[in-house]
Amino acid sequence: MTEKKKDRQGDHPDSPNPDLPKYSPESKEYNYVLQLTNVDLDTLEKYREQLVHEARGFAEIYYNYLFDNPDIAALLYAYEREGGDTGQLIRLQLNYLLGCITTPADPQRENELVNVGRYHVDRNVRPVWVVGAYRLFIDFLCGRLRVLDIALADRGRLESVLLKMLLRDLGLTMEGFWRESVSELENEIRHLCAEQSKAEDLLAGLPHYMWTVDVKASRVIYANNPMQGLYQGELEAPFPCLAETSEEDRQLMLNTWQGAVNGNSCHAEVRMSLTGYEQHWYRISLYPNTNRSGRTVLVHCMLEDIDRQMSERRQLEMLATTDALTHLPNRALWSDHLNMALAGSRRVPGSQIVVISLDINHFRMYNDTLGRDVGDLLLREVAERLDSLVRESDSLARLGGDQFGILLQPASNARTATERVITKIMDSFDMPFAYQGRQMCIGVTMGVALFPDDGTNEVTLLSNAESAMHRAKRNGLPYQYFDPVNDVNPIDKLRYSGQMRSALDNNEFELHYQPQVDISTSCITGAEALLRWEHPSEGIVMPQRIIPVAEQLGMITHITDWVLVTALRQCRQWSFEKWEIPVSVNVSARSFQSPRLIEKIEWALQEAGVSGDCLEIEITEATLMQDLDRATEVLNRLNEHGVTIAIDDFGTGYSSLSYLKRLPIHTLKIDQSFIMDVAFDRQDVAIVRSIIDLGHNLGCKVVAEGVENSMAWNVLNKLGCDAAQGFHISKPLAENSFSSWLSENNPFC
Repeated sequence: MTEKKKDRQGDHPDSPNPDLPKYSPESKEYNYVLQLTNVDLDTLEKYREQLVHEARGFAEIYYNYLFDNPDIAALLYAYEREGGDTGQLIRLQLNYLLGCITTPADPQRENELVNVGRYHVDRNVRPVWVVGAYRLFIDFLCGRLRVLDIALADRGRLESVLLKMLLRDLGLTMEGFWRESVSELENEIRHLCAEQSKAEDLLAGLPHYMWTVDVKASRVIYANNPMQGLYQGELEAPFPCLAETSEEDRQLMLNTWQGAVNGNSCHAEVRMSLTGYEQHWYRISLYPNTNRSGRTVLVHCMLEDIDRQMSERRQLEMLATTDALTHLPNRALWSDHLNMALAGSRRVPGSQIVVISLDINHFRMYNDTLGRDVGDLLLREVAERLDSLVRESDSLARLGGDQFGILLQPASNARTATERVITKIMDSFDMPFAYQGRQMCIGVTMGVALFPDDGTNEVTLLSNAESAMHRAKRNGLPYQYFDPVNDVNPIDKLRYSGQMRSALDNNEFELHYQPQVDISTSCITGAEALLRWEHPSEGIVMPQRIIPVAEQLGMITHITDWVLVTALRQCRQWSFEKWEIPVSVNVSARSFQSPRLIEKIEWALQEAGVSGDCLEIEITEATLMQDLDRATEVLNRLNEHGVTIAIDDFGTGYSSLSYLKRLPIHTLKIDQSFIMDVAFDRQDVAIVRSIIDLGHNLGCKVVAEGVENSMAWNVLNKLGCDAAQGFHISKPLAENSFSSWLSENNPFC
């Protein structure tokens, strides 16, 4: 019993068993488990030289093993690219492998085996590769034992001790693997703990409220310091702040939560009254954390006070969409309103929209004379007056400068609604504006475009309304509807702007002549020269599309000079053919205002070699009334040269006729709008009779424009009209065609 007890005590690694070899503490456990004794080592020492000699043959097998494995070979090649010696490394590793035979009881080697394992971890060597190498070595040695000269009694013990030594070496190497891996893991854990501590310190210092919800348990498992300070005790999931949320936004909060549970990062802006303060805007952000199956297990929540940002956003939105001076919508917002109205109208067949462009007359004069402060005050008062006139369903905006836009969405007839609003505006501006005890009379001019007749998009409608407004200004009228014949759209302006300058040089302009005939005798009394543009790609372009562009480009004076000279030269040519026919030339408002007009007309008469009685200048009432004093001076000087003056489109302009007695007017041309239905409309008859009587009483010749049929001709004859022109007599004719018409229709006059 004593013997057995002693043996059992010697079985423990720490017991002083003299049969076990003295190894380092690192290998005691292996010695005990493998039962490696001094007898085993003596047996190994007895045959060590033979084994070492035979083990040299393992080198080739070991090399082949390493390079036949693609992953191991890749590591070796990488080591070599880093500057290492692969051969030396393999020899070193082979020596460690053979060390179980050459130095089986060296404590230093045992420590080195552990370090080799650690080195393998650093170099990404996998443990399974090391096991494979030892397996090859065991097979190799067992195979060589069968051919070596070993005593039969020692063969079994030698094979056992070799297996024990190799297993111990393998274990020590794996120990190195394990220790290095544990060390790396511990370092990583320490690093993560340090980072977590930093993150917690950072989160604790943030002003945002943050918490994490366990979705399955429906429980708040984390809350940062601000959140814990706001709510004492257990926090209610998922939103501790739901009760403080505005009732209008609670459903939005719940919808946001559902989106996060579905795996989506969600955000919402809601109103809350936290800690008893007034209501603020908050942004709640939810970030889900999902497991491998894609199910949301955690939701990280963050609440941020954005009340200041929302206030700044509202202010920026107001600045971006509101005119700072008048507080009306600006052009951008008004365009949005117009586009929304267009979208709605397109869905309703027959629906109409009205766009009005309104401009303050002579605003620059007030602004420059009285100062910008007064101009700003005037703009604000105009805005207030207009705002009081439009309906809530309509939209009023300041488009820039002294231009305003009005959008009407009539429920019934568009023109009826437009006339009603325009009448209210005109009546309103009959009332003067007060400034420092004085009264200022302000007028406005409006242009009207209708959807869908005058355009189908926002840009076209506004451009056409502006074009109509400018035409109204030129004609001295309070408003005009867009007329595609008389108004040039922006596309034409852009296209013609680059072509008109070369049109004169290339002789692309030409004149057509429309005869004026004495109604009582049917003899020709004159011809009106009408401009045409023989466009190289568009064909004939009418003057209604030429003049507005020419005025904007500053080309109108050059074109007027060309018209004057060309028409007067034609007049002289007719005189050579025994036709004494004066020509009438239309002079635009811009040309009439030119200080060199008289000089240009004198030059044209001299250049053509004709007298002044061959020329009649046609101007509108609106052109005269822009500066009546200057108009009086210009017309008197023209009269001195024998040039006659005709008022074009008479009856459509100013109601005041006092200018007629001040100016040397020779001809009144009745506007064709009164002539078209004169044979059927009693009111037109009354107007035409009044104009004829007025003209005759003032000593003027009266010419009717737009005579299209014999019935109108007969009525005019009965009313005593002097002359007529229109398609009933002849359309405007080119030079050669006009001469032929003269020969056929006036042989005896």
